[in-house]
Amino acid sequence: MTKMMLAAALALLAAPALADGDADDGEALFNRQCTSCHLIANGAGEVLAGRSAHTGPNLFGVVGRTIGTEEGFNYSDAMVAAGVAGMVWDEESFVGYVQDPTEWLRTTLSDPRARAKMAFRVRSSDEAEDLYAYLSGFTE
Repeated sequence: MTKMMLAAALALLAAPALADGDADDGEALFNRQCTSCHLIANGAGEVLAGRSAHTGPNLFGVVGRTIGTEEGFNYSDAMVAAGVAGMVWDEESFVGYVQDPTEWLRTTLSDPRARAKMAFRVRSSDEAEDLYAYLSGFTE
């Protein structure tokens, strides 16, 4: 019995943290507000969500990705700096960023001149968590 409990505990520790939001609500929000700039396309180039938008980076595999590192996208200097500093897209960083991209970068980098290219803002932390939960389903 003890070995089974230990194995179960280790399995829980190894499992990725579940997102707080609702993926179904996140999908609806993504389709309503994000597809004009973003798409979700896998490594084979198949578009899984969104249109052929390329204003923003591909969001396939964004969860856990180092910030500012999606190949082929021209990030702001501040986003590149966040990535160089080792920051990754986890739930906390994603939720903060999408609610106010420039302010999040300025606060996170302690740089009042930091700027984001993304002008759109998600209205609430609940909506941001829903988006994160949806995007969590698209991993490599």
